[in-house]
Amino acid sequence: MSNTSQSTTSESANASANASASETEELSAAGSQLSTAPREETGPETVGGGPTLGVIGWIRWFWRQLTSMRVALILLFLLSLGAIPGSLIPQTDVDELKVQTFKQAHETLTPLYEKLQLFDVYTSVWFSAIYILLFVSLIGCIVPRSWQFVGQLRGRPPGAPGRLTRLPAYTTWRTEAEPEQVREAALALLKGRRFRAHTVKDAVAAEKGYLRETGNLLFHLALIVMLVAFGWGKLMKSEGGKLIIEGDGFSNTLTQYDDFKSGSWFSTDELPPFSFKLDTFTGTYEKNGPQRGTPRTFEAAVTYSEGTGPDKKAVIRVNEPLEVGGSKVYLIAHGYAPVVTVKDGRGKVVFHGAVPLLPFDNNITSTGAIKVMDGYRDKNGKKEQLGFQAFFVPTFAGAGKGDMFSQFPALDFPVMALTGYHGDLRVDSGLPQNVYQLDTTKMTQFKVGEGTGVAQRMLPGETMTLPDGAGSITFEKEIKEWASFQVSQQPGNGLALAGAIAAIAGLTGSLFIQRRRVWVRAVRGKDGVTVVEMAGLGRSESAKLPEELADLAVTLNAQAPTAPEPAEAEGAEK
Repeated sequence: MSNTSQSTTSESANASANASASETEELSAAGSQLSTAPREETGPETVGGGPTLGVIGWIRWFWRQLTSMRVALILLFLLSLGAIPGSLIPQTDVDELKVQTFKQAHETLTPLYEKLQLFDVYTSVWFSAIYILLFVSLIGCIVPRSWQFVGQLRGRPPGAPGRLTRLPAYTTWRTEAEPEQVREAALALLKGRRFRAHTVKDAVAAEKGYLRETGNLLFHLALIVMLVAFGWGKLMKSEGGKLIIEGDGFSNTLTQYDDFKSGSWFSTDELPPFSFKLDTFTGTYEKNGPQRGTPRTFEAAVTYSEGTGPDKKAVIRVNEPLEVGGSKVYLIAHGYAPVVTVKDGRGKVVFHGAVPLLPFDNNITSTGAIKVMDGYRDKNGKKEQLGFQAFFVPTFAGAGKGDMFSQFPALDFPVMALTGYHGDLRVDSGLPQNVYQLDTTKMTQFKVGEGTGVAQRMLPGETMTLPDGAGSITFEKEIKEWASFQVSQQPGNGLALAGAIAAIAGLTGSLFIQRRRVWVRAVRGKDGVTVVEMAGLGRSESAKLPEELADLAVTLNAQAPTAPEPAEAEGAEK
């Protein structure tokens, strides 16, 4: 007797386990393909603690890990971290002068930064490795998911599981309508709500929210587009700087640039033909309050032409570049160029012109060099070169009122201090030389005043006479202004912008659209009354799914109203 009982219990347990497994498989099938995300694999299969896969197996495992979304996100995070030093540390391809200044000020850190390639972050080996791995990871992840999603769009939602009561959103009622009528009404209702729906056996299966996965794929495709745009821009870009004094012009040829950098695929033959002239520069500044000295007007009026086209007028402002010939001309800096006249001992003019000086503070305290390379002869008729170290302030505080630093960026009280030298400027030595600095290794300083050798301060219109009949230098009353422009050609910017917009649109869709499935089963009960069951399943739990299912149930219930309970029906008959 006991053996029979144990056997019956065992059979019941096995039957229950088989039923549970069957229901689990049905639920798994019902929720399958709600996402195209690949299944995560922890690693190669092992038996007895050792790998059973060979080299090919390990390569496949590595490829699956590299093309997983988790690794793609990690690489994207590393790329963002890698861009931080590129923003904080001066970059050689952006401003080489700042890099040299940084190296001189941080002699201890410089060797470490150079080994880590932190002065060339975006072309460094480690940044390029992250960039390429991310590119490969995204492609390897997106391509199979895209094909899988296309297959889902061509397919139909799976049939209803055996027990709809196990789904997170569920409702049921009894109706006197025929099961076929209920299913037809449910099919029409779901299609009217833009569900993809069809009838499978005794139930209607419907699905909605495909734009969520579309947005997800669009977001990752947009990242690939942005990476391509970034790489294309680096390879094909050109960027050059030019300092122009009022009245002077610029033609877009390589020899006209003060400095020029380009991508490895860029050819100087591709420079678009255009030119422009700086007519005037206008700068006004706040005169009072805590923002004293802050620029209020900062613009350059130019006349430009494209190719052999007519002249046109334009105004270039900060963040408002001139677009011409496929290039953008940015206004990036401003300063003053005092006009000076240098004469030799016989009174012959050997130099006359505006000399641009470089500012080094917000009040445009400036420094530079005046170089007389040809035409000068000393009192004995011997050819020699002159050099003057210039220190200029647009607004001088006055003698005896502190050091000679500008108090305001406008030309309220301009003063220039000059220190003169004679000898060899070494401009013919074949070595590169900074036009704003003097090489005084082979020059002798003029003694001024009482032979102290200090610089002489000069007001506009004043002349400094050089000792021993060496001539003179006059600080003319005219002070011109200069503007520094950056001419940039970035072919990948439009593509990058399109990728960014697509990424935002895709991310919005993937965050705010929920992909879900709804099933409506209508079968005749044992008492002959139709039983209607409705259930919903989404990728993640959401309060909107039960609300949507309730709204669908109310609408369907109006076409298949609830039947009275048996007890109520009997009472009505009596």
